[in-house]
Amino acid sequence: MIQEFKDFIAKGNVMDMAVGIIIGAAFTAIVGSLVADLINPIISLFMGGVDFSGLYVLLGSGEYASIAAAEEAGAAVFAYGRFIMAVINFLVIAWVVFMLVKAVNRAKPEVEEAPVADPGPSELDILIEIRDSLKKK
Repeated sequence: MIQEFKDFIAKGNVMDMAVGIIIGAAFTAIVGSLVADLINPIISLFMGGVDFSGLYVLLGSGEYASIAAAEEAGAAVFAYGRFIMAVINFLVIAWVVFMLVKAVNRAKPEVEEAPVADPGPSELDILIEIRDSLKKK
């Protein structure tokens, strides 16, 4: 069983996936910063200074100055602003990944397929030929 596990881990697909996950985690931090530090201020400028991440609806009684204060007090909040930010993050990440894949595919050299050599007669063809030649004798 240990040998099977070693063979599984040694396969290229598993290693490629591991590298992809690690790079993806680092890439998510970069895109998160892009959205929080560059895109959100621009959106906020056009929306009259509204910060989406702070938008919420209190599901209960009380008044709180911010979503952080409401959560710290244990109040139930419907944080729709965070959801909006998560959607924006997803769209930005999806767009950047799309552009990267498109660039990588364009950069890859196209491999021309070698012409398939004639495999010759099949085993069945040879057996039929032998049978026919034996019948003639």
